[in-house]
Amino acid sequence: MAYIRQVDERDADGTLARVYDAARGRADRVANIIRLMSLDPVSLEGSMQFYVKLMKTNNALSSACKELLAAVVSCTNDCYY
Repeated sequence: MAYIRQVDERDADGTLARVYDAARGRADRVANIIRLMSLDPVSLEGSMQFYVKLMKTNNALSSACKELLAAVVSCTNDCYY
C-alpha cells in the first residue's frame, strides 16, 4: 500500500489549520483527500475554495446533478469512495 506523508490535525497551523477547521465545520471531520494535500496548504486552500464554490453554492446545476456528476467522475476514475 502506498503512503503519502500528511500533516496531522494537531500539528496544523496557519492556512492549514483554517482549512482543517472549515472541513470540520462542513462535515464534522477532515476528509482523507484534504489530509493528502496538507503538505501544500496554499494549493489545498485554493482547491477547497474551488470545490466549495462549485459544489456548495447555488449555480446552474442542482445539488442532485452535482452529486451525480461527482459519482460518475469517481466511477470513471476507478475511485470508489
